[in-house]
Formats: sequence, C-alpha cells, structure tokens
Amino acid sequence: MGLVSTLLGLVGFGVGICVGLLVGYFIYIYLQPRDVKDPIVRPLLELDSISLQKLIPEIPFWMKNPDYERVDWLNKFILDMWPYLDKAICNTIQSTVKPIFDQYIEKYWIESIEFDHLSLGSLPPTIHGVKVYQTQEKELVVEPAVRWAGNPNIIVVLKLSSFKVTVQLLDLLLCLVPRITLKPLVPSFPCFAKLALSLMEKPQVDFGLKLLGGDIMAIPGLYQFIQNTIATQVSYLYHWPRLLEIPILDNSSGATKKPVGILHVNVVRAFNLLKMDFLGKSDPYVKLSLSGEGLPPKKTSIKMCTLNPEWNEQFKLIVKDPETQVLQLHVYDWEKVKMHDKLGMQVVPLSLLTPHETKEFTLDLLKNLNHNDPQNKRNRGKVIVQLTFDPFKEDSGSFSKILDEKLSGIDRGIQDESCNGGLLLVTIEGAEDVEGKRHTNPYAKVLFRGEKKKTKVIKKCRDPRWNEDFQFILEEAPMDEKIHVEVVSKRRMFIFHSKESLGFVDINLSDVVNNGRINQRYHLINSRNGVVHIEIKWNTT
Repeated sequence: MGLVSTLLGLVGFGVGICVGLLVGYFIYIYLQPRDVKDPIVRPLLELDSISLQKLIPEIPFWMKNPDYERVDWLNKFILDMWPYLDKAICNTIQSTVKPIFDQYIEKYWIESIEFDHLSLGSLPPTIHGVKVYQTQEKELVVEPAVRWAGNPNIIVVLKLSSFKVTVQLLDLLLCLVPRITLKPLVPSFPCFAKLALSLMEKPQVDFGLKLLGGDIMAIPGLYQFIQNTIATQVSYLYHWPRLLEIPILDNSSGATKKPVGILHVNVVRAFNLLKMDFLGKSDPYVKLSLSGEGLPPKKTSIKMCTLNPEWNEQFKLIVKDPETQVLQLHVYDWEKVKMHDKLGMQVVPLSLLTPHETKEFTLDLLKNLNHNDPQNKRNRGKVIVQLTFDPFKEDSGSFSKILDEKLSGIDRGIQDESCNGGLLLVTIEGAEDVEGKRHTNPYAKVLFRGEKKKTKVIKKCRDPRWNEDFQFILEEAPMDEKIHVEVVSKRRMFIFHSKESLGFVDINLSDVVNNGRINQRYHLINSRNGVVHIEIKWNTT
C-alpha cells in the first residue's frame, strides 16, 4: 500500500502542477488591464535628454539623413487609396493562401482552414523618406523607409475533428528599409522587366497573437522569442545581398532577351538533291539563321555540279532563347544570272538540344513548313547537320555569387579562362554634349579586328540615345586588344562636309576579360565636353 500511495501522490502532484499552470495562464491573460491611458503630449523644449534620446528612433529618415527625400504627397495618396487597397490586398491573400490551406486538409485531423475575418485595418503604412540611387545601369533603384503601425484583424479558424481553434492576428508594427530595383528598363509597358527586393537592415516586427481568445504574446519570454525569430528569419531570407526577384515581363515580350549561349553548327553534307541545271546537276549551298533575329544569314560555300555535296563547314550563331528559337536551313541552287532556285528547307528547334552535347540530325528537305502542301510529298533530298549548344556561364556580378566563387575557389583552385573563346557584347547606350562645327546628326561607329558596325543616325541632337548592341564571336579572349568607338555626324544631300568626327575613344579590353563586364562613361578625345556611355560584356561558354 505504501508504494501505491506514493505513486498516486506523485501523479496527483504532476496533475496539480499542470492544472495550476493552466489556471494561472488564463488568470494572467484575462486579468490584464483593459484600459489604455492617452499619451502625454509635450513640446520638445520641455523634454529632458533621456526623453529626447528615446524619440530619436521615431524621427523620420528625411530629417536624420539628407539623402532621403520627403514624400508627404505619396503618404496622402496611400491614405486616400487605402480602403480600396485593403480589399484588393485581402482578396489577393485569400486566393494565394487557399491552395496552401488545402494541402493540410484531412491531415492532422484538420477538416477545414478558413478566414473568419480578414482586414488590414484603417491605418495604412507610412513612408518616412525615399532615397533614389543614380547608376549607369538600365535600372531604377529606390530605397523607401516604411513604417506601419496598423490595426489589422485577421482571424483564422481551424476546424478539427471535435472542436474549432481560432488564431487572431492584430496590432501589427512593422519597420523596414527595403531596396527596390526595377531592371532592366525597357521600352515596353510597364517599362521594367523585373522587380528585385532586398532588405538593407534587420526589420522590426511586433504584433499581437491570440489563441482561443487568449493573448499568448503576453506570456513572459514567449513574446521576445517569437519577435526575434520572425525578424531573424525574414532578414536571413531577404537581407542584402540576397534578393527576392519578381518577374514582370515574360520572355515572349522580347524585353529581357540577351545572348545566353552560342550554337555551333556543322553543315556536314546533303544527298539526293533535286536536279535544277540543264545537265542534270545542281550547284547547292546552304543558308542558315536563327528565328527571331534580324541578322543576315550565314552561308556555306557553293559546291558545283553535284547532287551529293559535302561541306563540313563550321558556323557559330548567338542564341537568345533556346526554348523558342529554331535553326532555319535553306538549301539553294546557285545561278550566275537569274535568281537562285530553292531546293528545300527545314528547321530544328533548339529545345531538342542538351547543353554541351553534340547531336546529329538527318533532315528531310521540304518545300515549306505547310504540312498540307502536296509539294512536300516530293522527295527533295536530305541534309545532315551537327549541332552543339554551349550556354554562357552564369553572371557572377552579384556580391553573394562572388563570395561563393571565392570560397569555393580555395578548394578547386582558380582556373585561367583567358585562353577560352566567347562572345564580346558591346552596347552603345548614348552620348552627351557632342557638338559639331557644321552639323550634329550623330551616330556611333564601332571598329574591332577590322569589322565595322554602326548605330542609327539621330538628327539634330547633342544628347543621342542609341541603346544598340553589337556582337563579336571570338575564338580567344581579347586580353591585349582595344576596341575603337567613334561618334560621327552625317549630313545627307551634301557633297562637302557630309561627315564630321565628334570624338572617339579606344577602350582596353583586358579589364572586360578580367571582370566580365564594364559599364562606364568615357570622355571623347578631340571633343570639348563630349561623353559616350558604353557597356561591354565578355561571356564565356
């Protein structure tokens, strides 16, 4: 009996402690004072140094930092729009969260999860200042200081097998300084292709949370733990240099298409081509190009008097969208006088290729791509091509990627890639303060390795904006070479003084190869105040 009584005593003691803690919890929660005293408002002159020190965190950013601008007009706009923004944001939250809630239904004895009430309250966020960064990139960088002392009321009801659990979020305080980057800027509405968001400092988060009607945030120690945990996790996910990227324009808009790799094409041979010449032969050659490009097609050599030509000729084409682009092949019969006869054509979608793997295709030549055309049933021969898609290495311009590469480079060693080939992409953004003695109709001329490229002519303008790309596929890195860029003014319908140099610059490409990219404004030689803005990238496969 003594042992039994001892065990019963221990069980009773444990049950008594649990019941006592539960009763104490509800007494502590429900006996908290409900009345809130109005704050005492006094002029700053009457405050002592300690009180003033406590007010410093509440001072707006535009008062503490001259780089931040005051935006009272924007706060007034948000205040007037807040009732409508509240409903729009809540509708978006409901549609976004519903699939997440549905994943937990019929799990953990949960029958349903629903919003009993969802409102962001009547108090909108306030922007205490905005800082705008000026960069040479095609981007807009804005850094607002946001504070939200709101009164939201969000109630979520979990219906379990035998009872309901209510969780209520209210009285939210949020202070954060996000950096919002709109890039790249494009001439398609809304004029930027992607939005990148990052936090510049650890956010301050405070809120009230009720479970079954009781304020669990009033439990000593739990409030501080939850607040620090949420702030730390948000900071870990989105603190600079980490980014939250939100695409705005898809690739189909053409706004974000940049070279992503090089397609190596080997036109091997063709056989059983059509007889187009009088003597029963043909003089075939092949034109090849990528869809979506306005560049002139590349051509093979002409093989005279044969229906089974062999070329084995290599070509390189710049790829911008391997998911949608196709390689277009057109076989022609060369004629000395009349128009060249078309022997057939075919296309190869780049989506069929695996990066860095060579794949051979034997293609039946067609009259056109209309499968219902009866002329496509005629045997026009075949052409054999070998294709290899080599994508460029990922851009290492971000701070976080550079750190990762440096850390990993300690183990694997640093590889010298200066001997590898790649793509030199030159973007002529624009010029400023260019002035000619007789006229100013500027265009830019790019000269590299004997190849000359030109931008369009802008008439009667001293600050032209071209924003044109020029591409050079190179077998090796241009370490000890320079590229020549000259701004020229051109006048039509006049023989004398039709062209005039407005200044030039020679750029050493070693920095481009070592850093992967440069974006600078260069003072034009032989120009008083002229400046040209140039971006150069070196992409390797």
